[in-house]
Amino acid sequence: MKAFAALIKELDQTTKINPKIEALAAYFNSADDLDKIWTVALLSHRRPKRPLSTTLMRSWAAEETGVPTWLFDETYHIVGDLAETIALFFQKQKATHEQKLHEVIHELIALKEKTDDEKRAYLIKQWKQLDFYECFVFNKLLTGGFRIGVSQKLMTRALEKATGIPVDQLAYKLMGNWSPQNSSFQELILDPKEGEDTSKPYPFFLAYAVESPLEELGNLKDWAVEYKWDGIRAQLILRGGNLFIWSRGEELITDQFPELEALKERYPNEHLVIDGELLCYNEEGIQEFGSLQKRIGRKKVSQKTLKEYPVVLMAYDLLEYQGEDIRQKSYAERRALLESLDFEMPLLCSKRLEASSWAEVEALRSDARAQRSEGLMLKKMDAPYGVGRKKGIWYKHKVEPLQVDAVLTYAMRGHGRRSNLYTDYTFALWQENEDGERYLVTFAKAYSGLTDAEIKALDQWIKKNTLQRFGPVREVTPHHVFEISFEGISKSSRHKSGFATRFPRISRWREDKNINEANSIEDLNALLIELNSQNNAAD
Repeated sequence: MKAFAALIKELDQTTKINPKIEALAAYFNSADDLDKIWTVALLSHRRPKRPLSTTLMRSWAAEETGVPTWLFDETYHIVGDLAETIALFFQKQKATHEQKLHEVIHELIALKEKTDDEKRAYLIKQWKQLDFYECFVFNKLLTGGFRIGVSQKLMTRALEKATGIPVDQLAYKLMGNWSPQNSSFQELILDPKEGEDTSKPYPFFLAYAVESPLEELGNLKDWAVEYKWDGIRAQLILRGGNLFIWSRGEELITDQFPELEALKERYPNEHLVIDGELLCYNEEGIQEFGSLQKRIGRKKVSQKTLKEYPVVLMAYDLLEYQGEDIRQKSYAERRALLESLDFEMPLLCSKRLEASSWAEVEALRSDARAQRSEGLMLKKMDAPYGVGRKKGIWYKHKVEPLQVDAVLTYAMRGHGRRSNLYTDYTFALWQENEDGERYLVTFAKAYSGLTDAEIKALDQWIKKNTLQRFGPVREVTPHHVFEISFEGISKSSRHKSGFATRFPRISRWREDKNINEANSIEDLNALLIELNSQNNAAD
C-alpha cells in the first residue's frame, strides 16, 4: 500500500507524460505481481464494487473525530474531495501499519458482506493507522477513480517500457472481461496469447476533430466520407457460432441487445469482427439518442421494450474476416470486404457519401442533422485501422450545435482546484402561464465553456447576489444571460422544462443581453418541431 500510495502521489504531482510513464514503469518493475495486476485494474477502471456508501463514510468520519456534521460537510465542499477531507481529519505524520495493495483490496471486497458495525470498525482502524497520503488513497479505493491524468494508453506505454511488449499487443491483452480475481499479471500481460478468448474485441480506433479548412486535407479522392452516427460505438464479434457485443467502454453488452442474436444463424460458421454504431431504428428510420437510452443498462429487456425501441448495428468497418485480422489492410480493402456481407435487419451498412468537391462535403455536413446524424466522418482510403488516435487518418466533422440564450439561476461549487469557486451552473428559460405571466423554468446544467477570468468574475458576482443557500448550491438573482450550446433535444417527462438536451455547455456569456431577451420553452419546442420536420422531409 505504501508503494502504491507513493506512486499515486508522484503521478498526481506532474502533468507531464514522460515522468508519469517513468514512475509507472519503475513501479511495474519493483512491485509484486499481485499488486501490479490490481494497479493495472484500477487504472483501467476495474475497481471492485463499492462495499459501502459515501454517506456512511461521511457520518462515521464526523462521529469519530467529534466534528459536527454541518462543519464536516462544509469542509468537504471546500476541499472538494471526500477522500482527501477524511484523510485531512485523520492525518498522521507516519503510518503505524503496512499492508500490500492487494491485501487491502481483498479486505474491501470481503467488507461488502459485513455488518455496518463491522464496516465502521474496519474503516476507523484503517483511518487511524495510515499516514495522510495512504489514507487518501485508501479512501479513493472506496469512493471512486483517481484523477491523476493517467489514461489506459499512457499505462500501456509504461507497461511497454517495463516489459518490452509492444503497445498494440498490450492494448489487445487489456481488452475484454478480465479481473485480478480470475487472472494473474503473468497470465494477463506476460504470457503469449495463443488461441485468444473468442469473445475478445480489438482496441477501438478513434478520430480527431477537424480543426482547419477541409481543403488542407488534400485531394478529396483520397478520402471516404460517411455520416457520423449518434449511438453507442460497438464491436460485433461473430466467431464459430458465438456472438459478442463490446462497447467502446470495454463492457460486454451482448445481453442488452438480444435482437442481434439472429446474426448467429445468418453467419453460423463465420469469423467476423465488425466495427459500428448501435442505433434505435424502426420503420421510420434512425431514432434519436434518447430512444437508445431506454435500452442502456438493462439487465433484462422486456418484449415491450424490444418492440418499442428496436436496435440495429450500423456497420462501418471490418476488422476481422474469415478469422484473419485485417486491420493492417487499407480502408478501401476493408470496406470492399465489408460491403460483400449480407445486410438486412438487424445489421445495416453505413453508406458512403458521394461528393465531387470539399464544398459539397460541407453541404452534406449541413444536411447531416436532417439525416439524424451528428455530422461526417472522413477516412483516409489507403490507411490501416489503428489503435487510439492518430492524426491524418480519421477525422470527425460535426454539425454546428443547437443554441439558445438562457438565464443563470443557480450555481454550485466546483471540485479540486475549483472547490472555492462556483463553477457548476443551472440555466432557465422563460415560460408563460394561462394568465400570460412569465416565469423561469430550469432546462439545463453546464459547467464548461468559460475562461478562468470569466469564472472568477462570475464567482464574485454570485457571492454578492445570492438569494438562498442550499448546502453547496446558491440560488442567484436572475440577471446574466448565457448562450448554451447542445447537440440534440428530445421530449422528457423527467425534466421540469419537458425537454432533455444532449451535451449542454456554455458557448459565450451574453453580457449584451438582459434576461427579458432570453429564449423561452416555446422556442425550445419550436426548435424540436423544426428538427422533426427536417427529419421527416429527409425520410
